[in-house]
Amino acid sequence: MKLLSSLYCGFIFMILMNGCSVIKKSNKAPGEIKAVAYSAAIPVLKAMPANPVLRIAVSVPAGNTDQQFTKLQCNLNASSLKNIDKIDVYLTGAEPFHTNTLIGSLNPLFTSFDIPIQLQQKPGIQFLWLSVVLKNTSGINDLIELHCKQIFSIHGKSYEVIESNSGFVKHSGFAVRKAGDDNIHSYRIPGIAITNKGTLISVYDIRYTTSRDLPGNIDVGMSRSMDAGQSWQPMKVIMDMGLPQENNGVGDPSVLFDPITNKIWVAALWSKGNRSITGSLPGLSPDSTGQFVLVSSSDDGLTWSEPYTITPQIKNPAWRIFFNGPGSGIAMQDGKLVFAAQYWDENKMPFSTIIYSEDHGKSWTGKINGPKSNTTESQVVETFPGTLMLNMRDNRGAFRSVATTNDMGKSWTEHATSYNALHDPVCMGSIIKASVKVNGQLKEVLFFSNPNTPSGRYNITIKASLDMGETWLPANQLLIDERMCFGYSSLTKIDDDHIGILYEGSRDLYFVKIPVSEIIQ
Repeated sequence: MKLLSSLYCGFIFMILMNGCSVIKKSNKAPGEIKAVAYSAAIPVLKAMPANPVLRIAVSVPAGNTDQQFTKLQCNLNASSLKNIDKIDVYLTGAEPFHTNTLIGSLNPLFTSFDIPIQLQQKPGIQFLWLSVVLKNTSGINDLIELHCKQIFSIHGKSYEVIESNSGFVKHSGFAVRKAGDDNIHSYRIPGIAITNKGTLISVYDIRYTTSRDLPGNIDVGMSRSMDAGQSWQPMKVIMDMGLPQENNGVGDPSVLFDPITNKIWVAALWSKGNRSITGSLPGLSPDSTGQFVLVSSSDDGLTWSEPYTITPQIKNPAWRIFFNGPGSGIAMQDGKLVFAAQYWDENKMPFSTIIYSEDHGKSWTGKINGPKSNTTESQVVETFPGTLMLNMRDNRGAFRSVATTNDMGKSWTEHATSYNALHDPVCMGSIIKASVKVNGQLKEVLFFSNPNTPSGRYNITIKASLDMGETWLPANQLLIDERMCFGYSSLTKIDDDHIGILYEGSRDLYFVKIPVSEIIQ
């Protein structure tokens, strides 16, 4: 868990240091005991056994006797009381957060309360984490705000807890899938879409025995929400290529809703044997190359077709592999369906590209050369009627690459923001166009999410562009989760005022609903 930058660490230790790090004999009086609170930028998630929202660094300077602390004085915002089951206090000693040592717990009944703790501390610095657990009946629209004001010693002396940052207000959310649910090792590669009935359809990898990529024992799972993410129905397996399990996996899904036919499409990569990226060869058959497979649902995600391959329609036989970009596809204004895609050519060089259907999925057009070499997982939006923008993961690192086409990929133009505007640590990202309320008026906006760093997967962030991707202003972005993670995410519009994000933790999948007004300033 990456919760502190090096600059912030230095700031904390400047506050705390009064002889703690270097203990030596001195004639000076012992330094004053200090406590500093840091509020982590994370959502508070239903169905999670721990949500570490507040860290307290307790410093006992050299020269002091051992200390015994007995309680923390805290307060909450009123609206969160009905949602919180309990607040646990863990002693972690140092980073990162873990739940090995529980030293206090309380079910808060009032907005102001004391949490009894048992903390013995020698001179030095210890870290306490306050972790919130939500009730099963809690909603995801309410905000959680927790403060710790004082820590008390066994002798009744109190010490003020200094707040070192802002951001104490947290969004609620839902852990849609957690490692261990249904005895599954890991859930990865999220995609999300919303249907004409307002149903949220989330898709993802079910990685049964390991978190590793294909080839392996992987199926595609699906979860539905009928109430804008407040609750999620049990998982359904919608892609399973049968036996053998271990080397017949299917994964990396992308989901698309067709508003004309009201049909949901899901694309994925089928690896029969070792026919994922590294093991695929030129050709078209499942025995030689990975397969671009589809399933569909005509009843709002209740039932699904059997998976079938469209590889012979869309793959250049000389290419080594061709499959979708994970996340979500789009329906264009003229009715075409488009999935972002990727291929490794005959020289094993990857390119991002697209496939599309002009007849609502009956047939598909592919074999489209990509705009830039050494790019892989991509997502596509229609910025203006007939103009597609491809936002690409670039193996060169540091930034996303971007290209546009006005002729369905026959020709491409590098965009002005390509490889300079959107930081990226070589990871999947999500981009959507949505009509949302900005200052009370409906406006077409591009939203983008990824780990907002040039390296390292942390700081999951949503950004907005009010000019169809020409600029991405720093004011129009919101940090969702600062923790280290696997980093993939998928966005969808919930309504005119909210954007939903489904993103990876570490082996888990989290959903949070965010007001547009918090992203766009």
